[in-house]
Amino acid sequence: MNALIDPSKFQDPFITAKGETRASVAWDQLKTLWLNTGSLCNITCANCYIKSSPTADHFVYLTTDDITDYLDEIDAMDQGAVEIGMTGGEPCMNPHFAAMSELVLARGHDLLVLTNAMKPMMRRRVQDAILDLNARFPGKLTFRVSLDHFTAAGHDAERGDGSFEIALTGMDWLAEHNLSMHIAGRAMFSESDMIARDGYRALIEKHGWDIDASNPAALMLFPEMDEQVDVPEITTACWDILSVHPESMMCANSRMVVKRKGADKPAVLSCTLLWDDPQFEMGQTLKESLTPVQLNHPHCAKFCVLGGASCSA
Repeated sequence: MNALIDPSKFQDPFITAKGETRASVAWDQLKTLWLNTGSLCNITCANCYIKSSPTADHFVYLTTDDITDYLDEIDAMDQGAVEIGMTGGEPCMNPHFAAMSELVLARGHDLLVLTNAMKPMMRRRVQDAILDLNARFPGKLTFRVSLDHFTAAGHDAERGDGSFEIALTGMDWLAEHNLSMHIAGRAMFSESDMIARDGYRALIEKHGWDIDASNPAALMLFPEMDEQVDVPEITTACWDILSVHPESMMCANSRMVVKRKGADKPAVLSCTLLWDDPQFEMGQTLKESLTPVQLNHPHCAKFCVLGGASCSA
């Protein structure tokens, strides 16, 4: 049985339970700006880190008007094109999906869309928009499909009976139209990383998808994020002990834009994972958000520092 997290941990943003200086991550440069297009999703997963569902409305739909100022801020940084990631919920459910995608791509950025490749993506008007955008902006659009396991039993245990076959149909459609595709899986099963990649590789070869299962960016295997499982707090000494560099953390180079239900304007969060903790809301503008982030959450330790994971490509 997993040990419950010590309640004395992750209380003070600057000091750990043992009285040591908590690690923080300074801003480095923008590599990825995430747009949470809304928390609505076509399915309810058993363990959705952002609690998306067909009725979840804690994040409302972003629009082109909402994201234009952030794209202008990126231009003002004068660092060129970056990666813009669309996440949710299911981005293809957002009625402004096509218009926002076109705006991002027209600005010269790469667009990464996180999707479950199910019915919202397969609607005719969404398909037509995807094909049009891919034709006009070749090589700039990638879909990362959430395929939790390489078996139907594993995937459906998370997403519901029949979800696996529906997702495979969507993935076959992406491949048929030569759209760039990656996979996001979950390291929630007992097999090793090697066994998991071999399993996905067999599935990829069976379907003829152009995905390199050995490439961690093309096949991402994410650790589970249970806030109740005990993890160590990260101190300033941990960087040297673990041979990990703070600038390699997601919060050194990415931010996420969300629009909360009832809010007049979107807000910028320091992390895609820490959506419901006020200490990680960094302001309403990208400029305001570029301040150090205190690693005062179990996800900081398990997912990023110790797990070595990143949501960006």
